[in-house]
Amino acid sequence: MEIIKYPTEKEAKKALKRIALENKKIIPKVQRIIDTVKAEGDKALFSFAEKFDGVLLSSLKVSEEELNGVEKKISPELKSAINTARKNIFKFHSAQKRKEIKLETSDGITCWRKSIPIEKVGLYIPGGSAPLFSTLLMLALPAQIAGCNEIIICTPPQKDGNISNVILYVAKLLGLKNIFKTGGAQAIAAMALGTESIPKVYKIFGPGNQWVTTAKQIVNSIGVAVDMPAGPSEVLVIADSSANPNFVAADLLSQAEHGPDSQAILITTDENLLHSVNEAVTDLRKKLSRNNIIEQSLRQSKLLLVNNLNEAINISNNYAPEHLILSVNNADDVASNIINAGSVFLGNYSPESAGDYASGTNHTLPTNGFAKAYSGLSTNSFTKEITFQKLSAKGLQNIANTVKVMANAENLDAHKLAIEIREKTDG
Repeated sequence: MEIIKYPTEKEAKKALKRIALENKKIIPKVQRIIDTVKAEGDKALFSFAEKFDGVLLSSLKVSEEELNGVEKKISPELKSAINTARKNIFKFHSAQKRKEIKLETSDGITCWRKSIPIEKVGLYIPGGSAPLFSTLLMLALPAQIAGCNEIIICTPPQKDGNISNVILYVAKLLGLKNIFKTGGAQAIAAMALGTESIPKVYKIFGPGNQWVTTAKQIVNSIGVAVDMPAGPSEVLVIADSSANPNFVAADLLSQAEHGPDSQAILITTDENLLHSVNEAVTDLRKKLSRNNIIEQSLRQSKLLLVNNLNEAINISNNYAPEHLILSVNNADDVASNIINAGSVFLGNYSPESAGDYASGTNHTLPTNGFAKAYSGLSTNSFTKEITFQKLSAKGLQNIANTVKVMANAENLDAHKLAIEIREKTDG
């Protein structure tokens, strides 16, 4: 990992520059995939499964038989872990449901907003080298809590043509049955456009590789909503002399193993800690199964030494990390100065992996600096807000002149007429 000591604000910004997503070359290819799915439907999905996944499928939809037989393939220990995570995620996201509040803005005028679940949602669950069953928990539970009527799941088949057993187990545990064996850009296209087997949805959720991300961008441009902009995963750790270097190193490595383009960053006020963390990263990574991926990720990861915590916080807020870990004294006080981050972890015993799996918070978060303007996924991501208002005759009378004057100033005569015509009508 590159060590940078006492950088200026400009130097820090340059050092932490993210890898540019070079998707210009693949946009035409993704567009062709989307166009093919639009023209050929299921036939295209079978063809792409053979081409990209190396499998000949007889059916896209997971059968009842496949779902019913999966429970015995999961160990009791994993079932227990999944159930604990499920309970915590459900509890945290259930508390996010908004209450309907009716407000009288003035005498005779009542306004309110009502939260309505999105009827049809599509969940994309990566299923490659690391089938992300945890992502199914993170997406499906808030969708169910929100009350979405139709939940569609797309996930790529494995080399044997089947879906990961643990993904199927989670789906069965949550009572989900609309699961389809398709991945990549073609899965996004199928959910956005609909095919003979896969229903069209109104909003698509879930992480994925560059092809999936590009496909989401394209279908979003034609009117299908998506959860948030996506990029490579990232973590930033702010640490002082109170931090445990092995803890910090493990946190950096846990992010680096996501993918070769992931970014892990340490900003510290203590030079001894910086060197200890660097040594610990070198030592600990030798024991990890995804060391090849970690090695690539660490090439763009950094260790920064700064003068004080204020500098560290300013750098972090400018970077706007997906995950931010505060391994510092008085972490709660320091956290009050954080304004840009996807999810924040306070203290030495709050690893990012806890949030990835089982603390209850959602791990679908804004990356690539989008934490400056976007929130992580929540129950409210699966709803839309409809505004209602009701005016009595007296209420309309109270604001009639205000509306007429403003409409007149904008030269919108019909707006003014809509008020005047009511003023001239009894009752």
